[in-house]
Order: sequence, then structure tokens, then C-alpha cells
Amino acid sequence: MNYTKQRSKMIERQLKARGITDERLLKAFMKVERHRFVPGAIAHLAYDDGPLAIGHGQTISQPYIVAIMINLLEVSDTDIVLEIGTGSGYQTALLAELAQHVYSMERIPALADRAQKTLMEMGYTNVDIQVNDGTVGWVPEIDEYKEMTFDGIIISAAAPSPPQKLIDQLKDNGRMVLPTGSRFFQDLLLVVKEDGNIRQENHGGCQFVPLIGEQGWKN
Repeated sequence: MNYTKQRSKMIERQLKARGITDERLLKAFMKVERHRFVPGAIAHLAYDDGPLAIGHGQTISQPYIVAIMINLLEVSDTDIVLEIGTGSGYQTALLAELAQHVYSMERIPALADRAQKTLMEMGYTNVDIQVNDGTVGWVPEIDEYKEMTFDGIIISAAAPSPPQKLIDQLKDNGRMVLPTGSRFFQDLLLVVKEDGNIRQENHGGCQFVPLIGEQGWKN
């Protein structure tokens, strides 16, 4: 299968046709090989217009949904981004193409290990992955980074509401994108911190797996 051709079709039919126009983002989608982030048995479906199972009850999101979320985040090449829910590592790779550095959290060790291996094989050196409860934010390994904050935070699972500990790790003028609502149906929310105040924008319905953790769903 010609995966390069499949990626090009995905970009034209699924992203550009639905209003995704940011050239940096489109170039990242063209560069990152999505088929390398899904199980080999379904690699031929990697560029289809829908989510795919990656094991452990988790999914790799529909390309368009990934594009919307990253587009809302407005990532610059100097940004430090926190990703909650590494999953397959696909979105991590896209963020790594756009940001200065990506910190990514995953609660399932097997997924984190697999994503780390794939990202290393693809040459990404500006990514750190931590196995931990993402709802409480990045946990520094040494004391001097206790006050670590982020320009952007992206959450790839559905929370009942924006986790306060993640809002606390958002820089002023920072942006956080996440699905919020019930365990089964959510709205895609943009949270912007402005002078210490929080502004929220609703960007329509979506459906994600639940965000499990202290400030998410309990199980």
C-alpha cells in the first residue's frame, strides 16, 4: 500500500475539506506516518476517517478530531506543551513537529512503552513520557521544576470538567483543549487563561474514552 498517497488523500478529503488550513499543521500531518502508530493488522486502515482500537480499551482518534484539537491549541515552535493521554503516540508526534518540547502522560505502562519506542525509532528527541495519573498534571522528578507550567495542554480523554490541577499548570495566556461531559458524550472545550481568569469556548460534540484519575472518572 502506498501510505504516502493515503496520507495525502487524508489531508485533502478529511482535513482541508473540513476547514483545516494551517500550513504548519498540514505539513505535520503529511510527515507523521500514522500507520506506524496502529497495530500491524490494521495498518491498512490507518488513514481512514475514524478512530481505531490500539489495545487496552483505548483508541487512536479520528484524524480530523486530532487536527481540530491541535488547531485550537495554536502551537508555536517555542511552546512547551503537556499532553494527557499518550496513547499510541501519534498525536505526540504531531505536537513534537510543532512545539519546542512535548511532555506526555499515560496511565497504561504498556501503551507508554510502545509509544516511546515508536517515537524514538522515528527520531523524536523533544518528547518526555511519564507514566502517571494525568489528571493531576506533570509530576517533576526533581524539586527545581516544581513550578513547571505549560503554554498548551491537550487532553485526549473525556473529563467531567476541566481538572483544576491542570488549569493550575497552564501559563497565563495558555490554552487547554479537552472533551468534557458524560462518560459517553461530550463537548470539545477550549479553555483560555487570561490574567488569571478562565474563559471557555464550546466547539461542538464529540465522543472520547473516559479520563481516569483523581480529577477525572474514578474507573
